[in-house]
Amino acid sequence: MKIRERTEEQEYRILSPLAAKSREARRKYPMEECDFRTKFQRDRDRILHSKCFRRLKHKTQVYIVAGDHYRTRMTHSLEVAQISRTIARGLQLNEDLAEAIALGHDVGHTPFGHAGESVMAELTGHFTHNEQSLRVVEYLERSGQGLNLTFEVKDGIVNHTGRHLPKTLEGRIVRTADRIAYLCHDYDDSLRAGLLKPGDLPAEVYAKLGPDTSRMITSMVADMIMTSQGTGEILQSPAIKQVMDVFRNFMFEHIYHSDQLSREREQASFVLKELYHYFLQHTGELPVEFIQREARWGRQQIVTDYVAGLTDSYAVALFEEIFMPPMGRTVEKNKKGY
Repeated sequence: MKIRERTEEQEYRILSPLAAKSREARRKYPMEECDFRTKFQRDRDRILHSKCFRRLKHKTQVYIVAGDHYRTRMTHSLEVAQISRTIARGLQLNEDLAEAIALGHDVGHTPFGHAGESVMAELTGHFTHNEQSLRVVEYLERSGQGLNLTFEVKDGIVNHTGRHLPKTLEGRIVRTADRIAYLCHDYDDSLRAGLLKPGDLPAEVYAKLGPDTSRMITSMVADMIMTSQGTGEILQSPAIKQVMDVFRNFMFEHIYHSDQLSREREQASFVLKELYHYFLQHTGELPVEFIQREARWGRQQIVTDYVAGLTDSYAVALFEEIFMPPMGRTVEKNKKGY
Protein backbone atom coordinates (compact mmCIF):
# COMPACT_ATOMS: atom_id res chain seq x y z
CA MET A 1 0.00 0.00 0.00
CA LYS A 2 1.33 3.44 -0.95
CA ILE A 3 1.79 6.10 1.73
CA ARG A 4 -0.96 8.21 0.16
CA GLU A 5 -3.38 5.29 0.25
CA ARG A 6 -2.53 4.65 3.89
CA THR A 7 -3.23 8.29 4.72
CA GLU A 8 -6.52 8.15 2.84
CA GLU A 9 -7.54 5.08 4.84
CA GLN A 10 -6.62 6.84 8.08
CA GLU A 11 -8.93 9.72 7.21
CA TYR A 12 -11.92 7.37 7.22
CA ARG A 13 -10.87 5.84 10.55
CA ILE A 14 -9.86 8.98 12.42
CA LEU A 15 -11.81 11.93 11.01
CA SER A 16 -15.44 12.80 11.58
CA PRO A 17 -17.94 11.37 9.06
CA LEU A 18 -18.60 15.03 8.19
CA ALA A 19 -14.98 15.71 7.21
CA ALA A 20 -14.05 16.07 3.56
CA LYS A 21 -12.09 13.03 2.44
CA SER A 22 -9.17 13.51 0.10
CA ARG A 23 -9.85 10.29 -1.81
CA GLU A 24 -13.23 11.67 -2.88
CA ALA A 25 -11.87 15.03 -4.04
CA ARG A 26 -11.97 15.82 -7.76
CA ARG A 27 -10.12 18.15 -10.10
CA LYS A 28 -11.13 19.84 -13.34
CA TYR A 29 -8.33 17.99 -15.12
CA PRO A 30 -7.38 14.50 -13.89
CA MET A 31 -3.79 14.06 -12.71
CA GLU A 32 -1.66 11.07 -11.92
CA GLU A 33 -1.78 10.54 -8.17
CA CYS A 34 1.24 11.17 -5.95
CA ASP A 35 2.62 8.15 -4.12
CA PHE A 36 3.01 10.10 -0.88
CA ARG A 37 0.61 13.06 -0.76
CA THR A 38 -3.17 13.18 -0.78
CA LYS A 39 -4.96 15.53 -3.16
CA PHE A 40 -5.41 18.17 -0.46
CA GLN A 41 -1.76 17.92 0.60
CA ARG A 42 -0.75 18.34 -3.01
CA ASP A 43 -3.00 21.40 -3.37
CA ARG A 44 -1.40 22.91 -0.28
CA ASP A 45 2.05 22.40 -1.77
CA ARG A 46 1.03 23.80 -5.16
CA ILE A 47 -0.20 26.98 -3.49
CA LEU A 48 2.79 27.26 -1.18
CA HIS A 49 5.26 27.01 -4.10
CA SER A 50 3.33 29.34 -6.43
CA LYS A 51 4.39 32.80 -7.55
CA CYS A 52 1.11 34.30 -6.38
CA PHE A 53 1.79 33.09 -2.83
CA ARG A 54 5.37 34.39 -2.85
CA ARG A 55 4.13 37.83 -3.88
CA LEU A 56 2.06 38.04 -0.70
CA LYS A 57 5.21 38.75 1.32
CA HIS A 58 5.33 42.18 -0.36
CA LYS A 59 1.61 42.97 -0.17
CA THR A 60 0.17 45.12 2.57
CA GLN A 61 -2.13 43.80 5.25
CA VAL A 62 -3.04 47.22 6.76
CA TYR A 63 0.05 49.41 7.04
CA ILE A 64 1.61 50.38 3.72
CA VAL A 65 4.71 51.93 5.26
CA ALA A 66 5.73 49.47 7.94
CA GLY A 67 8.69 47.82 9.62
CA ASP A 68 9.94 44.28 9.86
CA HIS A 69 7.40 43.09 12.43
CA TYR A 70 4.17 44.21 10.79
CA ARG A 71 1.92 41.68 9.09
CA THR A 72 1.90 41.19 5.36
CA ARG A 73 -0.60 39.18 3.34
CA MET A 74 1.77 36.22 3.55
CA THR A 75 2.12 36.25 7.33
CA HIS A 76 -1.64 36.76 7.62
CA SER A 77 -2.28 33.72 5.41
CA LEU A 78 0.12 31.60 7.49
CA GLU A 79 -1.62 32.72 10.68
CA VAL A 80 -5.04 31.88 9.24
CA ALA A 81 -3.69 28.45 8.27
CA GLN A 82 -2.46 27.81 11.83
CA ILE A 83 -5.77 28.85 13.40
CA SER A 84 -7.73 26.82 10.85
CA ARG A 85 -5.69 23.67 11.49
CA THR A 86 -6.21 23.98 15.24
CA ILE A 87 -9.99 24.24 14.83
CA ALA A 88 -10.10 21.45 12.24
CA ARG A 89 -8.13 19.12 14.50
CA GLY A 90 -10.38 19.92 17.45
CA LEU A 91 -13.44 18.99 15.38
CA GLN A 92 -11.79 15.97 13.70
CA LEU A 93 -12.10 17.58 10.28
CA ASN A 94 -9.56 17.57 7.45
CA GLU A 95 -6.61 19.74 8.48
CA ASP A 96 -4.94 19.48 5.07
CA LEU A 97 -7.99 20.88 3.28
CA ALA A 98 -8.37 23.71 5.81
CA GLU A 99 -4.68 24.58 5.45
CA ALA A 100 -4.77 24.60 1.64
CA ILE A 101 -7.80 26.91 1.58
CA ALA A 102 -6.23 29.24 4.16
CA LEU A 103 -2.94 29.52 2.27
CA GLY A 104 -4.75 30.33 -0.98
CA HIS A 105 -7.57 32.53 0.25
CA ASP A 106 -5.84 35.89 -0.33
CA VAL A 107 -3.65 35.25 -3.41
CA GLY A 108 -5.91 37.54 -5.45
CA HIS A 109 -5.49 40.51 -3.14
CA THR A 110 -4.31 43.75 -4.70
CA PRO A 111 -1.33 45.84 -3.65
CA PHE A 112 -2.00 48.28 -0.79
CA GLY A 113 -4.54 46.15 1.06
CA HIS A 114 -8.23 46.92 1.06
CA ALA A 115 -7.52 50.40 -0.30
CA GLY A 116 -6.25 48.74 -3.47
CA GLU A 117 -9.28 46.47 -3.67
CA SER A 118 -11.61 49.48 -3.44
CA VAL A 119 -9.73 51.23 -6.23
CA MET A 120 -9.89 48.20 -8.52
CA ALA A 121 -13.62 47.89 -7.89
CA GLU A 122 -14.05 51.57 -8.76
CA LEU A 123 -11.97 51.25 -11.95
CA THR A 124 -13.54 48.05 -13.24
CA GLY A 125 -17.10 48.26 -11.94
CA HIS A 126 -16.70 44.96 -10.07
CA PHE A 127 -13.72 43.49 -8.27
CA THR A 128 -13.48 41.34 -5.15
CA HIS A 129 -10.32 39.74 -3.89
CA ASN A 130 -11.96 36.36 -3.27
CA GLU A 131 -13.11 36.10 -6.89
CA GLN A 132 -9.69 37.25 -8.07
CA SER A 133 -8.05 34.63 -5.85
CA LEU A 134 -10.05 31.96 -7.64
CA ARG A 135 -9.13 33.47 -11.01
CA VAL A 136 -5.44 33.46 -10.09
CA VAL A 137 -5.32 29.78 -9.12
CA GLU A 138 -7.66 28.70 -11.93
CA TYR A 139 -6.34 30.67 -14.91
CA LEU A 140 -3.29 32.85 -14.22
CA GLU A 141 -0.72 30.79 -12.36
CA ARG A 142 1.83 28.64 -14.19
CA SER A 143 1.84 30.93 -17.23
CA GLY A 144 -1.90 30.65 -17.70
CA GLN A 145 -2.29 26.93 -17.02
CA GLY A 146 -3.57 27.39 -13.48
CA LEU A 147 -2.85 25.15 -10.51
CA ASN A 148 -5.63 22.63 -11.23
CA LEU A 149 -6.69 22.57 -7.57
CA THR A 150 -9.48 20.37 -6.28
CA PHE A 151 -13.01 21.73 -6.35
CA GLU A 152 -13.12 21.66 -2.54
CA VAL A 153 -10.12 23.97 -2.22
CA LYS A 154 -11.37 26.35 -4.90
CA ASP A 155 -14.81 26.47 -3.28
CA GLY A 156 -13.24 27.40 0.05
CA ILE A 157 -11.08 30.09 -1.53
CA VAL A 158 -13.84 31.88 -3.41
CA ASN A 159 -16.34 31.61 -0.56
CA HIS A 160 -14.08 32.58 2.34
CA THR A 161 -15.95 35.89 2.25
CA GLY A 162 -19.10 37.10 0.55
CA ARG A 163 -22.72 35.95 0.51
CA HIS A 164 -22.20 32.24 -0.10
CA LEU A 165 -20.91 29.73 2.44
CA PRO A 166 -18.32 27.13 1.44
CA LYS A 167 -19.74 23.67 0.84
CA THR A 168 -17.26 21.98 3.20
CA LEU A 169 -17.00 22.47 6.94
CA GLU A 170 -13.26 23.01 6.47
CA GLY A 171 -14.00 25.97 4.19
CA ARG A 172 -16.35 27.39 6.80
CA ILE A 173 -13.63 27.12 9.40
CA VAL A 174 -11.32 29.27 7.26
CA ARG A 175 -14.09 31.84 6.76
CA THR A 176 -14.19 32.54 10.51
CA ALA A 177 -10.48 31.90 11.18
CA ASP A 178 -9.70 34.67 8.68
CA ARG A 179 -11.69 37.13 10.78
CA ILE A 180 -10.13 35.93 14.03
CA ALA A 181 -6.65 36.40 12.57
CA TYR A 182 -7.10 39.82 11.03
CA LEU A 183 -8.92 41.33 14.01
CA CYS A 184 -6.33 40.23 16.55
CA HIS A 185 -3.27 40.78 14.44
CA ASP A 186 -4.37 44.11 12.98
CA TYR A 187 -5.04 45.23 16.57
CA ASP A 188 -1.53 44.07 17.51
CA ASP A 189 -0.02 45.98 14.57
CA SER A 190 -2.04 49.06 15.51
CA LEU A 191 -0.53 48.97 18.99
CA ARG A 192 2.93 48.71 17.44
CA ALA A 193 2.18 51.63 15.10
CA GLY A 194 0.97 53.79 17.98
CA LEU A 195 -2.51 54.26 16.51
CA LEU A 196 -3.99 52.37 19.45
CA LYS A 197 -2.84 51.74 22.99
CA PRO A 198 -3.74 48.93 25.42
CA GLY A 199 -7.22 49.53 26.79
CA ASP A 200 -8.58 51.34 23.72
CA LEU A 201 -10.88 48.51 22.63
CA PRO A 202 -14.43 48.47 24.03
CA ALA A 203 -14.40 47.05 27.55
CA GLU A 204 -16.58 44.08 26.61
CA VAL A 205 -13.94 42.87 24.13
CA TYR A 206 -11.34 42.55 26.87
CA ALA A 207 -13.90 41.16 29.31
CA LYS A 208 -15.05 38.34 27.01
CA LEU A 209 -11.93 37.63 24.95
CA GLY A 210 -9.00 38.51 27.19
CA PRO A 211 -6.45 41.29 27.67
CA ASP A 212 -4.07 40.46 24.80
CA THR A 213 -4.10 38.98 21.30
CA SER A 214 -2.88 35.55 22.37
CA ARG A 215 -5.73 35.05 24.81
CA MET A 216 -8.20 36.65 22.39
CA ILE A 217 -7.37 34.07 19.73
CA THR A 218 -7.50 31.24 22.26
CA SER A 219 -10.94 32.39 23.45
CA MET A 220 -12.42 32.55 19.96
CA VAL A 221 -10.87 29.27 18.80
CA ALA A 222 -12.00 27.43 21.92
CA ASP A 223 -15.50 28.85 21.54
CA MET A 224 -15.72 27.67 17.91
CA ILE A 225 -14.62 24.15 18.80
CA MET A 226 -16.90 23.79 21.81
CA THR A 227 -19.93 25.39 20.14
CA SER A 228 -19.57 23.43 16.90
CA GLN A 229 -18.99 19.98 18.40
CA GLY A 230 -21.75 17.55 17.57
CA THR A 231 -23.80 20.05 15.54
CA GLY A 232 -22.64 19.26 12.00
CA GLU A 233 -21.98 22.97 11.48
CA ILE A 234 -19.30 25.55 12.20
CA LEU A 235 -20.69 27.87 14.83
CA GLN A 236 -19.85 30.50 17.40
CA SER A 237 -21.73 31.13 20.59
CA PRO A 238 -24.02 34.19 20.41
CA ALA A 239 -21.95 35.97 23.07
CA ILE A 240 -18.63 35.55 21.22
CA LYS A 241 -20.15 36.35 17.84
CA GLN A 242 -21.63 39.54 19.26
CA VAL A 243 -18.35 40.70 20.80
CA MET A 244 -16.47 39.91 17.58
CA ASP A 245 -18.89 42.21 15.75
CA VAL A 246 -18.15 44.94 18.32
CA PHE A 247 -14.42 44.34 17.82
CA ARG A 248 -14.75 44.47 14.03
CA ASN A 249 -16.84 47.65 14.03
CA PHE A 250 -14.27 49.33 16.27
CA MET A 251 -11.40 48.37 13.97
CA PHE A 252 -13.19 49.65 10.89
CA GLU A 253 -13.96 52.97 12.52
CA HIS A 254 -10.63 53.56 14.24
CA ILE A 255 -8.14 51.82 11.92
CA TYR A 256 -9.34 50.61 8.51
CA HIS A 257 -11.26 53.82 7.73
CA SER A 258 -9.34 56.10 10.06
CA ASP A 259 -8.21 59.60 9.22
CA GLN A 260 -4.66 58.69 10.32
CA LEU A 261 -4.30 56.35 7.34
CA SER A 262 -6.24 58.48 4.85
CA ARG A 263 -3.08 59.93 3.29
CA GLU A 264 -1.70 56.44 2.61
CA ARG A 265 -5.02 55.36 1.10
CA GLU A 266 -5.04 58.41 -1.18
CA GLN A 267 -1.48 57.76 -2.35
CA ALA A 268 -2.20 54.09 -3.01
CA SER A 269 -5.34 54.99 -4.92
CA PHE A 270 -3.47 57.49 -7.09
CA VAL A 271 -0.68 55.04 -7.97
CA LEU A 272 -3.05 52.23 -8.97
CA LYS A 273 -5.34 54.49 -11.00
CA GLU A 274 -2.44 55.93 -12.95
CA LEU A 275 -0.95 52.51 -13.65
CA TYR A 276 -4.29 51.07 -14.67
CA HIS A 277 -5.06 53.86 -17.15
CA TYR A 278 -1.50 53.81 -18.48
CA PHE A 279 -1.55 50.12 -19.31
CA LEU A 280 -4.99 50.39 -20.90
CA GLN A 281 -3.39 52.83 -23.34
CA HIS A 282 -0.03 51.03 -23.59
CA THR A 283 -0.99 47.38 -23.41
CA GLY A 284 2.05 46.42 -25.47
CA GLU A 285 4.24 47.26 -22.47
CA LEU A 286 2.71 44.50 -20.36
CA PRO A 287 4.68 41.27 -19.88
CA VAL A 288 4.29 38.97 -22.89
CA GLU A 289 2.23 36.36 -21.02
CA PHE A 290 -0.46 38.99 -20.37
CA ILE A 291 -0.46 40.34 -23.92
CA GLN A 292 -1.01 36.82 -25.20
CA ARG A 293 -4.23 36.55 -23.17
CA GLU A 294 -5.90 39.65 -24.62
CA ALA A 295 -7.70 37.74 -27.38
CA ARG A 296 -9.29 35.45 -24.81
CA TRP A 297 -10.01 37.82 -21.94
CA GLY A 298 -10.04 41.32 -23.41
CA ARG A 299 -7.86 44.33 -22.72
CA GLN A 300 -9.53 45.49 -19.52
CA GLN A 301 -9.28 42.06 -17.92
CA ILE A 302 -5.60 41.52 -18.65
CA VAL A 303 -4.77 44.99 -17.31
CA THR A 304 -6.84 44.24 -14.22
CA ASP A 305 -5.04 40.93 -13.73
CA TYR A 306 -1.64 42.57 -14.07
CA VAL A 307 -2.23 45.60 -11.84
CA ALA A 308 -4.07 43.58 -9.19
CA GLY A 309 -1.18 41.11 -9.08
CA LEU A 310 1.53 43.69 -8.42
CA THR A 311 3.25 43.90 -5.06
CA ASP A 312 3.29 47.22 -3.23
CA SER A 313 6.97 47.84 -3.91
CA TYR A 314 6.80 46.87 -7.58
CA ALA A 315 3.74 49.07 -8.15
CA VAL A 316 5.64 52.04 -6.72
CA ALA A 317 8.75 51.21 -8.79
CA LEU A 318 6.66 50.99 -11.97
CA PHE A 319 4.96 54.29 -11.19
CA GLU A 320 8.33 55.98 -10.71
CA GLU A 321 9.73 54.49 -13.91
CA ILE A 322 6.74 55.50 -16.02
CA PHE A 323 5.85 58.89 -14.58
CA MET A 324 8.92 60.31 -12.80
CA PRO A 325 12.04 61.87 -14.39
CA PRO A 326 15.07 59.54 -14.15
CA MET A 327 17.31 61.81 -11.99
CA GLY A 328 20.06 59.20 -12.19
CA ARG A 329 17.74 56.49 -10.90
CA THR A 330 17.89 52.93 -12.25
CA VAL A 331 14.88 50.66 -12.06
CA GLU A 332 15.07 47.16 -13.44
CA LYS A 333 11.81 46.16 -15.11
CA ASN A 334 10.91 42.51 -15.09
CA LYS A 335 9.74 41.77 -18.63
CA LYS A 336 9.03 38.13 -17.78
CA GLY A 337 6.14 38.94 -15.47
CA TYR A 338 5.42 40.55 -12.13
